[in-house]
Amino acid sequence: MADNFSQSLTPPVSPFAADSLCELPPSQPPCFCCAESKEEPAGTLPADGYIARGALKRLLLRLDPAPSEYETDIVEIFGFPWVTEMALVESTKLLFGLFRQKIYKLETLVQSSSRDFGQVGSLHYEAEDIKLQCVTFLQYIKVYLHRYLIPSSVLDGGSSHPFEELEVQFPSVLLEELLGVTLLIGRLKDLPANIQSAFTIQNHGKINPPSWHLLHLHLDIHWSILEILHMLGLKMQGQVVYAHQFVNLTGENLTDASLFEEHLCSLLCDLTGLAMGKYSKVRPTEALTIQHYPCSCIKELWILIIHLLENRSKVLHTQSFWSYMNSLLRPLVCGKPAPEQFSGMPTHCKDPLGFTWWLVTHIAILGKYNRSGAIQAERIENWTLIEELLKITCNPKGNLAEEQVRMHVHFCLSVCMLWDPSTVAVSTLWDYYSKNLNGSFTVPWLGVAGLGTLCKSPLALLDQARSCSSPSPLHSPGHTQLYRTANSFHIFLRILALCLSQDRAGGVPQRQIKGRIYSKFSSKKMQEMSEAGLMNFLLLFIVVARQVELEDVAGRACELLGFLPSNCPPGHRTLIWRGQLTLLLLFQERGLDVGAQASWLASSFNEIAKEFYNKTTEMSRKLALWGPLGSYLEGVAEVFETSTSLSLSEEKLLNEGFDWLLPACRQSDLNSALGFLQTVLAQLRRVHQPSVHLTPTLTRAPGNASMGKERHLAVASALWAHFYPFLRGLRLSQTPPAQLADAAAGFTLLAFDLPGTAPQDLQPHPVQSIMQCFGWDDMIHPFLVTRYLPHILQNSEIVASLSSGSSPGSSGSGVSLSVRAWFRCVLQRHLHKNQDGTDNKTARAVEEQLCELTRLVLRLPEVDSLLQKAGLQPTANKMEPNAAFELFVKSVGVAYSRLQVLSERSAMITRALDYMGHIFKHIKPSLVSKNQEALQLTYWAVGCIVKHWSPLLATSKAQQLLFRIVDGLLLPHNVTQQDKALRDSLPLFLQGLSVASSVSQSQGAYLKQQLRNVTRRYLDHFLPSSPSLGAIANHPVLLSACESSPTPPGVVLRRTILEVLCESFLQFKGYAPPPRLASVLMFLWELLRRNKDTDPALLSLPLPSILHSLMLVNEVRTTSTDALQLVVERCASASAEGPCEQMITVLRAFVKENEGVYDRQLYGVLETVAVLDPALVGALIPTLSASLRNTEHKRGLGRNTTLRSAYKKLLCLLGESGQAELISLEED
Repeated sequence: MADNFSQSLTPPVSPFAADSLCELPPSQPPCFCCAESKEEPAGTLPADGYIARGALKRLLLRLDPAPSEYETDIVEIFGFPWVTEMALVESTKLLFGLFRQKIYKLETLVQSSSRDFGQVGSLHYEAEDIKLQCVTFLQYIKVYLHRYLIPSSVLDGGSSHPFEELEVQFPSVLLEELLGVTLLIGRLKDLPANIQSAFTIQNHGKINPPSWHLLHLHLDIHWSILEILHMLGLKMQGQVVYAHQFVNLTGENLTDASLFEEHLCSLLCDLTGLAMGKYSKVRPTEALTIQHYPCSCIKELWILIIHLLENRSKVLHTQSFWSYMNSLLRPLVCGKPAPEQFSGMPTHCKDPLGFTWWLVTHIAILGKYNRSGAIQAERIENWTLIEELLKITCNPKGNLAEEQVRMHVHFCLSVCMLWDPSTVAVSTLWDYYSKNLNGSFTVPWLGVAGLGTLCKSPLALLDQARSCSSPSPLHSPGHTQLYRTANSFHIFLRILALCLSQDRAGGVPQRQIKGRIYSKFSSKKMQEMSEAGLMNFLLLFIVVARQVELEDVAGRACELLGFLPSNCPPGHRTLIWRGQLTLLLLFQERGLDVGAQASWLASSFNEIAKEFYNKTTEMSRKLALWGPLGSYLEGVAEVFETSTSLSLSEEKLLNEGFDWLLPACRQSDLNSALGFLQTVLAQLRRVHQPSVHLTPTLTRAPGNASMGKERHLAVASALWAHFYPFLRGLRLSQTPPAQLADAAAGFTLLAFDLPGTAPQDLQPHPVQSIMQCFGWDDMIHPFLVTRYLPHILQNSEIVASLSSGSSPGSSGSGVSLSVRAWFRCVLQRHLHKNQDGTDNKTARAVEEQLCELTRLVLRLPEVDSLLQKAGLQPTANKMEPNAAFELFVKSVGVAYSRLQVLSERSAMITRALDYMGHIFKHIKPSLVSKNQEALQLTYWAVGCIVKHWSPLLATSKAQQLLFRIVDGLLLPHNVTQQDKALRDSLPLFLQGLSVASSVSQSQGAYLKQQLRNVTRRYLDHFLPSSPSLGAIANHPVLLSACESSPTPPGVVLRRTILEVLCESFLQFKGYAPPPRLASVLMFLWELLRRNKDTDPALLSLPLPSILHSLMLVNEVRTTSTDALQLVVERCASASAEGPCEQMITVLRAFVKENEGVYDRQLYGVLETVAVLDPALVGALIPTLSASLRNTEHKRGLGRNTTLRSAYKKLLCLLGESGQAELISLEED
């Protein structure tokens, strides 16, 4: 070609002209380039494309394709300068020849492209430049046609300018060249595989292979041919352009219109074939997310064709886009050969019907784009084809499976969301589903996901109806994943709701649809319904009811449900009630009275409840009946929970049926029933309290407030009438359900809010009466009490009312009774464990609930006041029950001891006895049980009371209780079982009894005697037969008497113990020592050693016994000596002015008692004392000397040398006084 371009050759401006004649190259024209576009359905279109650059808009508005370009006289095309206004007419064939050469060159690059990465960049830039030159040429053609083409008539016979002749021939020549280009590039479907594979290049970057550029150049050419032919037809103003040379050579007609038609049909056919290739890999679950185009350029090409054909249809009255597509797709769906203009259509489609649905839906989605690339409100609809497709889908002869039907209906829903819904489409679908209503509509290979949502409650059913009535947005996951989450019937309901929502005013289409739905149901059809069919029926009517007249639809639904037999299966009955309750929820949403619906439902419930109660009903039948009964409870609970006012006759749902149902419930069923009751009680209180608070301020609608209050009273009355009697009868159960306490608490709070609604037998103080039944009665199981009372005691208003007065029928205030109940629960906390002492479910529950009850009891104002007065505050927010019990008991004792006024002390005694209640009734189960833990707790708790309340118990009001405690717990006939409990708690009893015996005014002597009896009994009971330091050191009597520093109560107790020791355990019978003397002396020594007593009167009490033991029993000499040393040293330290008189008196008596009998042993004992305190024995010298002489005189044998020798030995230890007495003895 280079040789053909000499300096004398046209075009007018030689390529060798000066550079100054050429202007800067124009900017890049729009083209197909998906390198940086987004692939999602609603994504933006390519920035350099025809739509984004405004080319489509300018084409349709007949504006200049490139208003800012080609403004100069010279234009550069294919690297050569050309005269802008003449080049295309004068050099048409030359320019198209260069154009074809560029295409050949690009094809050559594709064939020669290697995998050498070093060549990738250069090949890309070369291919990109070729493509740009070709696109620039096509753009120049469009600009030339718009600016310079003028239709002209055939030339006259006269002479004319050669250029004018070329201008006349130009449209025909252009048409022939365009035909040549189409023949050169061929069809998209015929492109080699290596070029078509460029569609699949992912992650487009800045470097692309030549095949990518060639493929997109083909797209540019195909579109540009349509664009040029369209512009040519418009510019010729109705004149038909013939390809004269082609006609002369072939004899066939070729016009601009026929070439446009042929090229368009081929292009649509090829685009459909590309989509068909993609569909072969599409799964039904992905049908809406996988697009029908391989890249965004094909997407843009579809949009360009849609708008071009719609514009031609309006302007030139040609076929619309959907008219072409219908002609293309109808034969495919029907299995007929394609029309001649659509030759070359692939015949290997795996599912022509599904493919057509898929393609039409995705093309409809592209129809949302306007000519500027923005989303438009205007719709380009094609319901004719959709309705035809629906008829094929719903044709029974087609025998389509659910997986196909679901996909087709899903596509139909998508189209309905894009276009105005079609009444014909809804009718076609309803005809199909009305015949298949009993179907399950499942897709086996989807597994559980394909089963759809199982509505287990009215609220769930209503939620599903809401989701059907308000479809998710088109491109949201909720819509695209609908195939997995909903069956085809549910998708149809969405279509139905869309159609009904278009005609809110109840127009003709709406009435027609509603009439069609009603007409498909008859008595026979209702009786033939399966559970699945009934579920579909209910969902259908609920969806319709949400869109049209609720009362009419609900009435019709009830009428149709009435056709079902009264003895229908329980599963059917469950669904019927669930549907009815869902309709009630709809009535509530719209603020309509539910009385009529509720009455119908209550009557049905009453009949089933009677059958459930009937003793002749078989157990299997009862188990089956619980299904509908349980669903009724759950559904009614939801009705109450969702109500904002309970003023729409909801009380009619609480009817006589519960009188039959509750007594017949098993444990698990009863839990459900009581849970339902709690829900209703809580909701009634919740809606009533705001109405009470707002009533004084409501001046505009007093009638509404009054009506609401009346409804609340009606609900409360129904609850009292049908539930409370059963609860009261269940309260004495030894295995009460936990919900019983919760429900009873609900009634208590209801009685507080609406006291007038309570039954007459609870008046005039219903709150206290219910608390007596469920919290204060000693017969109630602690599990029930510990769960019930916390609900009440955390309500400050009720606590305040309890503190204000005494409880009817009981002594003491409500707070006192609550504390008494807590007392009992603490004392009985371990009774509910297993036989081996391990925890069970009930025991653990009692323990947890008791901790909460303990926390609330300590917060009661009366209890808190006691703790503050006593200066005893809880160390933690949540104390362990035993620690809290001891703290409370101690606070009562301290508060009593600080009172001075007699009347106040008397009132405190009364309060304390109220707190304690019938304690022996409380502890009796523990005393007779074999649970050692319970027994130990009982003795410890009563011991705490005796110790800390001893002054209080010693009074005339309470002393009888103290006597019973001593007789019943400390002095029973047999203490073997209580051995461990007594060992641990005996110190508490002894310390308390010691104080009580000291302060009692009327029974002090008796209490002292009882204290001595208890001390004697347990000294003996726990004293080991042989001395053991461990056993003696932990002796409970010893532990009770030990204290770091002496106190008056402690001294009294130790005196009592010493007296009992001396009287009962240290008495010698003649020469025989008492039994267990070693153990007793060790106990005595420990008692003296552990206490710091210095009172000689106290210390001298055991001295005679110690001296006798030391004198007569050698085996205990060491222990006796140790005890003697303690006594002598303590008394010596207490008598600073001389020997202790008490000690002298005891020793003098000891000498007189034993003179003449144990003389020598006597002196040996006194020698031991003399070593410890010489002055003490020195004070006895006159007595000893007189005793010696008296003994010698009685014997009448003169001086007794042996005795005098022993006496002299003693005197030698006594210092000066002893020496003086020695001299006196020598003088005898």
